[in-house]
Amino acid sequence: MAVRMSKPWLALDEDNVNRVTSHLGVYQLAGDDEAIVYIGVAGGRSTHGLKGELRAHLANPAGATRFRYEINMSYRSRHFELLQAYQHDHGRLPAGNTDVDVERLGRLRPS
Repeated sequence: MAVRMSKPWLALDEDNVNRVTSHLGVYQLAGDDEAIVYIGVAGGRSTHGLKGELRAHLANPAGATRFRYEINMSYRSRHFELLQAYQHDHGRLPAGNTDVDVERLGRLRPS
């Protein structure tokens, strides 16, 4: 699996969110320009998994118009990995990830 998520973007709308399963995993939200604004996780305490998390963003999209996701049982590690990759590429976290403790996040190792 690649470190960066490369799945195609889907419109953040009711039809596409309804097609998502209730599995555990990670997701990214972006604006029309496909710039990531939030990296999220649907973990063991998420109601209805990925579908539930994405439905919550439908109600309050905060600038997001697109999403992509991965079903992943190692959702916590994968979430950190995606945050680390974004931080490595941009020198900061996405605007919507203000709740992440950057000091505890760690860094990707250079290759």
